[in-house]
Amino acid sequence: MSKLFTSLPPTDALIIVFINCLSILSIFFFFGSSASNLIVVINLVVTMFILTLSLSIKDDKRKLLRIIHEWYPIPMIFFIFKEVHVIIQSLGRDDWDSLLIYIDRSIFGCDPTVWLANYSNPILTEILQISYASYYFIMLVVGIELYLRKEYEKFNFAVFTIVYGFVLSYIGYLLFPAVGPRFTLHDFYSMNTDLPGIWLTNTIRDLINTGESIPKGAINAIALAQRDVFPSGHTQMTLISMYFARQYKINSRYIIYTLGILLIFSTVYLRYHYVVDVIGGIFFMIITLWSAPNLFKLNVKIKRIIW
Repeated sequence: MSKLFTSLPPTDALIIVFINCLSILSIFFFFGSSASNLIVVINLVVTMFILTLSLSIKDDKRKLLRIIHEWYPIPMIFFIFKEVHVIIQSLGRDDWDSLLIYIDRSIFGCDPTVWLANYSNPILTEILQISYASYYFIMLVVGIELYLRKEYEKFNFAVFTIVYGFVLSYIGYLLFPAVGPRFTLHDFYSMNTDLPGIWLTNTIRDLINTGESIPKGAINAIALAQRDVFPSGHTQMTLISMYFARQYKINSRYIIYTLGILLIFSTVYLRYHYVVDVIGGIFFMIITLWSAPNLFKLNVKIKRIIW
């Protein structure tokens, strides 16, 4: 255990701290419910898994364990995303869409997604829907190249920063739950006819909806949807990936830049986000990149908080 106390990596510490904060939140606000009990138990199991894995790689030279330890944050990000959704649903707070719409209208004098609908066409929609779906691919490319180059310090810092960025965006979702303009300003069930693509748009749309807790054919989609609008995590995390692509001279950085620019524009064009969400994503990106280096160095202090 003494080895564990003195060597817990920053990413492990960050994940453990955040999921246990979610457990405390669930206990405080809906103690005794099945959702709260499940969250607490699962997070304890996940915490033990991370601690065990972190300790095991110190005493075991097997490559597989190290690979699992280095890459487990990827599925963990999605797992926490779902857990945040359960907490938001359990809290039953009102959505903040009215305020976000008001801010957009105050800035632009109109609803940007409605205005953009006048210039939509299937080819553009197809390109932007594919770009929007490249979200995780962009981050993976950065990590994979650094890993294959064996630049492990850069890889570990990039992974920490990305996980940290997701954590900050999840805090935003908890504070400002909202569903986005595809529900409030447009008819969600008419998306395929109002904003058609060519070949892949509908399929990608269905996959994204499923990932956001909206199964195909859901009758009351808005009640099921993730409250993940402000800030735009797609904007925040894409800009962070573009930053690392430039900073570390990733070979495919120009592809990442192109996809990234198209992706950020697509968040509004495809009606997933208000423009204020994109602005929020930029702000959260700046906060992430500004604070991540110092937080990464505070490994010892983070461990003290945990214990």
